Amino acid sequence: MTERLPCKSEGCKATILPATAAKTGGYCMPCVQEQERRKRQAYIEEHRKTVNLYEGLTAPVEILKLKHTPRRHDPLIQYVPYPLKKETIYAALSVEEAEEMLDYALQLLAAGDLETSRDILSSLVCYRNHNIAAALSKLMECGMLHPGVLYKDAAAPIRDRLLQRLDWDDDHRNSMLLALSWIGDEQVLRRFREWRENQPSWAERLYVAPETYAREAGWELTPGGERRDLIHSLAYSIAKREQPSNSEMEGVARFLNPADSNCPWCGGKLDTLMDVDTAHPSLSYLELAEERLQIQTCVRCGCYGVIYMEYDSSGVPGWSRFNRIPDYLQDLSPEEYDGEYLAAGPLLTLSSQPHSAFYTTEWGLSQHNSQIGGHPSWVQDAEYPACPCCAKSMVFIGQLDWEDFEEYGEGIYYMFLCQEDRLTATVYQQS
Repeated sequence: MTERLPCKSEGCKATILPATAAKTGGYCMPCVQEQERRKRQAYIEEHRKTVNLYEGLTAPVEILKLKHTPRRHDPLIQYVPYPLKKETIYAALSVEEAEEMLDYALQLLAAGDLETSRDILSSLVCYRNHNIAAALSKLMECGMLHPGVLYKDAAAPIRDRLLQRLDWDDDHRNSMLLALSWIGDEQVLRRFREWRENQPSWAERLYVAPETYAREAGWELTPGGERRDLIHSLAYSIAKREQPSNSEMEGVARFLNPADSNCPWCGGKLDTLMDVDTAHPSLSYLELAEERLQIQTCVRCGCYGVIYMEYDSSGVPGWSRFNRIPDYLQDLSPEEYDGEYLAAGPLLTLSSQPHSAFYTTEWGLSQHNSQIGGHPSWVQDAEYPACPCCAKSMVFIGQLDWEDFEEYGEGIYYMFLCQEDRLTATVYQQS
């Protein structure tokens, strides 16, 4: 047997064949590779240059075009990031600037760059609530039917084209039903009623009934055939600041505080996801008698199913008698959870100004999703829990996105309310 030689690297315990030692100078291959990595890193650090592509740019449209331009990774170039986020720039665009971006998106669409065009169009509609109805005919011609929110301001001719295509376009029926749901006018309502009473032949190829698609756009068809909204158009972001604050907003809204009671399923502390003054515009439309609305859940068990809480005349929540332990619930030990998310609670604040109701609609865009009001950013399909008392869909109140405030955080907790039966609910989704 050939005698193996020790690697020359200090602290390395590997041994190598003499033939390998002759080729590497006495080092094992992992150590050779590490030496090469260090050489490459040293070369990159010595020769890397900093590039500011935004230097001298002041026009928002030009800045956004650059932000949407893909960059080829080069380890020798370090790009200076623009100080404002994409969504902030979009929200502040003038009408003329928004139209410039719309024209640019259509140019990209005509050139075959559907992905970038879709991102720009979605950003205009969601962040700025810009009306792109005049461009929808071109979108249909190029096959861009997704996301459905792009069609929310569609005029009657576009709506009618979508309705006509439903009968023969098997490949895009799902996207067209979503687009029609976002349109949601009287004609769409009438057709949804008809489809519920007399199921069309193509409905058997769907996973859900046609009228169920309305929930993706934040409304549902009532038993009487009317439209019932499940969201409120006034939306306020929940943002993370650098330092805790004693500002006036601190008393208006508090987030992520441990509750006084324990979860009956895992034994750990319940969490108050939000505790908000009901006089704040984000909740005042509800005209709640209680001074504050508290929504609690168990962030450990809540990943596995809906958790209901019942609140008393003072607004104090308690574990609901309607809760049913999920069929699958992992053996949970609260001690295994570090509760890092609770450290973010004092740093979370409600914005002083509302943003677009559609701001977080597209989960795949770049925005932070935590907010009160507006449309949910569903990671999966729309999931409005039914009230266990009246069986109506509960209305959406707000959401907390763990990615917004916890390193490596994942998933969104959605919060709901049935005002008549004094019940709140939470639902969790993740990718």
